[in-house]
Amino acid sequence: MSITLGTPLQSSAFKVLLLGSGELGKEVVISLQRLGVEVHAADRYDHAPAMQVAHFSYTLNMADPVELKALIEKIKPNLIVPEIEAIATEVLLDVEQQNIATVIPSAKAVNLTMNREGIRRLAAEELGLPTSAYRFASSLEAFRSACDDIGYPNFVKPVMSSSGKGQSRVKNFSEVDAAWEYAQTGGRVNQGTVIVESQIDFDFEITLLTVRAKNPETGEIETHFCDPIGHRQEAGDYVESWQPQQMSEAALTEAKRIANKVTIALGGCGIFGVELFVKADQVWFSEVSPRPHDTGLVTLASQFQSEFELHARAILGLPVNTQRHSVAASAVIYASVDDQNLSFTGVDLALQNPNTDLRLFGKPEGFKRRRMGVATARAENTDLARELAFETAAKVLVNQNPS
Repeated sequence: MSITLGTPLQSSAFKVLLLGSGELGKEVVISLQRLGVEVHAADRYDHAPAMQVAHFSYTLNMADPVELKALIEKIKPNLIVPEIEAIATEVLLDVEQQNIATVIPSAKAVNLTMNREGIRRLAAEELGLPTSAYRFASSLEAFRSACDDIGYPNFVKPVMSSSGKGQSRVKNFSEVDAAWEYAQTGGRVNQGTVIVESQIDFDFEITLLTVRAKNPETGEIETHFCDPIGHRQEAGDYVESWQPQQMSEAALTEAKRIANKVTIALGGCGIFGVELFVKADQVWFSEVSPRPHDTGLVTLASQFQSEFELHARAILGLPVNTQRHSVAASAVIYASVDDQNLSFTGVDLALQNPNTDLRLFGKPEGFKRRRMGVATARAENTDLARELAFETAAKVLVNQNPS
């Protein structure tokens, strides 16, 4: 059955409610706008990036079930698209069961992936996918025991966080208590539970962007893969990414098998950021996000359809094209200061090279390690693309201004 898209701000409008309005959501909104979709953007603070390009915006506590349900009842959206984890997912489960709206990719996927415990148990215990050794702990005493069981060094993460918040590498027992305290303060919602993971000896880690989209002829949902994206993190936060990441055919086949299995289990349509560790031909599942991934910002420069266009198309039931046209890389632009009302100079110098591009996210407040933008670059190989992306990012200067 063919999809019908109406006209924004009229009774025929096809409405999408975006829950979370960060920089990734902003690009999704722009892609939806181009297809004539009426977009409603929500977040916990005013003037978030995606709010600036949506038809309507709302500021609320999305983890409050009463507030979230009231917003959904007010808008009556066709689709609900979560962009963050800190959402009252029980409301989304209820919305889906009552056929009030379609949750992207599915209420089950959002509920399972909102915390690391749900998705890790699905991947390792139900699907039998290879993962690092892990333990969950909900008290300091249990956490100390879990660290000893897993051994050192290990990695500690809150079950609910993003962008590296609350994550740390514990090298020995003397660092255990500090890691527990940091995990408690760094999660999006303090649930008291953390995951302790063993350190895997891997060569590199990748994001395999996996798209589940309907075949317009058969109506069947099919799985598509983008070329693997390599990335580097600092303190659990993405600093740079590049596409493609070179890997063996055997490893790529295994990566696709793992990504296909976990995304089928989660269900629905849309893009999934599947994170994997790779050593030679071995592959381990790490995490999955049922939405565009920060490392996938590189696809703005490398693919015919970026991850944001792919997501917009897939959730609307439209055909997708994951083909890459260029070798590219991305590099993060940090605020480097704790302040509001920031401005940016050097943009003209950064864009002198025709193979570079920028996205300035428009965040109303900066912190030292907050992403305020990203530079992308195309080149003959990934090493040159990475070098050019970093040079481009470095030319953009963040300035403090009197309020």
